[in-house]
Amino acid sequence: MTATVQVIKANKTFVNRKLGQTLEQIRVAPYCRVSTDSEDQAKSYKSQIKYYSDLVKEKKEWVLVDIYADEAITGTRDDKRSDFLRMIEDCKKGLIDMIITKSIARFARNTVDTLRYVRMLKEMGIAVYFEEENINTLTMDGELLLTILASVAQQAVENTSADVKKGLKMKMKRGELVGFNSCLGYDYDKEAQTISINETEAIAVRYIYGRYLEGAGAFTIARELNDLKYKTKNGSTKWHDSSVRKILKNEKYKGDLLQGKTFTIDPITKRRLENFGEEDKFYCEDHHQAIISREDWDEVQRIMQVRGEARKTIKGTVRQKLSRQYAFSSKLECAFCGTNFSRRSWNANTPHQKTTWQCVTSTKKGKKYCEHSKGIPETVVEGAFMKSFALLVRDKSKILDEFLERVEQSFNDNSSEKKVKQIEKRIDVLKKKISKLTDLYLEEAIEKKEYQTKYTELNKELDELVETYEDLNSRMVDEIQMKKRIRKLKNMLEADEIVTEFDRQVFENLIEKVVVGEIDENGSINPYKLTFIYRTGLKDKINPPYDGSKKRKKKSSDVVCSDQANDVKTICSDQGHDTCGNCR
Repeated sequence: MTATVQVIKANKTFVNRKLGQTLEQIRVAPYCRVSTDSEDQAKSYKSQIKYYSDLVKEKKEWVLVDIYADEAITGTRDDKRSDFLRMIEDCKKGLIDMIITKSIARFARNTVDTLRYVRMLKEMGIAVYFEEENINTLTMDGELLLTILASVAQQAVENTSADVKKGLKMKMKRGELVGFNSCLGYDYDKEAQTISINETEAIAVRYIYGRYLEGAGAFTIARELNDLKYKTKNGSTKWHDSSVRKILKNEKYKGDLLQGKTFTIDPITKRRLENFGEEDKFYCEDHHQAIISREDWDEVQRIMQVRGEARKTIKGTVRQKLSRQYAFSSKLECAFCGTNFSRRSWNANTPHQKTTWQCVTSTKKGKKYCEHSKGIPETVVEGAFMKSFALLVRDKSKILDEFLERVEQSFNDNSSEKKVKQIEKRIDVLKKKISKLTDLYLEEAIEKKEYQTKYTELNKELDELVETYEDLNSRMVDEIQMKKRIRKLKNMLEADEIVTEFDRQVFENLIEKVVVGEIDENGSINPYKLTFIYRTGLKDKINPPYDGSKKRKKKSSDVVCSDQANDVKTICSDQGHDTCGNCR
């Protein structure tokens, strides 16, 4: 007996699989997007919204859920499209039955993302309708056509990206500024595509380079910038050593322009890498006005390179000594505001050349911020030290023996050596962690954001440890040299030999710092009073025969003495020890 088969025709209407029933009205969600924020594209964005609003109203079987629209957002990355992701979440909540979009390229220009979302929505019984291609993902026979069309859309993106990259390279080759990022000390004119010096911000840039040339490290400079309340490009007063290093490495500050420092490996992920030679770079000399002289910029790079080499060979080697550029660098301290003095040269390379040291706060922020400080010639400080040193000779048995004893104790104490070894171990651990973190990222085991956050934390700790290591190691080397130098100095003094010329090594070995200026207990202000603080803790106050006046000439009756009595004929210290009978 042959059974009769009755064909039940398919119902082309939408069915809600969760509820198991046919839908009388289809909940529609139009999705539109434009790629740039230009005026023409903005009009296109508004017209798309109007078009879909009218389209849904015309069809009685459709009901509008919401219009999802991303403005000025690329379609190659779904994580950059907030409204697209909102639409997908609404689909998961069962609020949408069908998505309408103009074309595959509008939905996604990445083949992988297109197929992934279409399959996911199809499993939930949600259709995606592409108008231009006339494709309904719930009724099409297979994915072949969609795959081909999605691949074509992605290829179009890659071709466009290649054309744009070629055009940008041509501009760079002509010396045109392309994609300029904000840069402290410079303002960018978008219309003229030129940069000009921002004098207010340039003060911080000059301070950074000046302090680095004086021997300060990036970590120290960042701390000083925080104390001085200098602002970053984004207006923050919080500085980090990494920001200081970027400024020190930036060629723009000497007036040059290097373009092509990074490159995009593909237009889909938008991932950028530092250019180590994989792509062309374009260097333009004298592109704009410089903030830092070419000589100073080159010297900074030399110092950074030497310090970098010290970091690379940190274990099992002795760090190369990076001495301060000048004897008084980081040694002179303002008595009125507590900041250091910086070196300034007037009328350079002329017979009238004059080198002075001035308070950083006064010169960088303005006289009103440290009104009592005055500039003092370098020769005056040198002469005052020699006078103080002469006093040291007269009291050599007391001062030198105490100083040598402290040096010996410091040298024999192995606590610094133990700390150096501990830091070396920690540095090795951090390097291994960074290497492992990089491997995880390359294996796609962690996301880029997580990688960047952890890498920044580890690298910052590593930089700080390396700087601490260098300081400790340098200190131990200095102690050895100091011991030899002081021994030699003691022998010289015991033979009654007097040093008649300023000796930088003697000054650096004996002096901890020099405080410039004083406000005494009566409130009297003396901006030229010099207080030499020896490494033994001894303080010697010197009042040099200098009042800042160009007309004043040194008289034979002038003396170096902390007391102002005119009948004093000898060098004197008011520290209270019994080395000067004329002051009692």
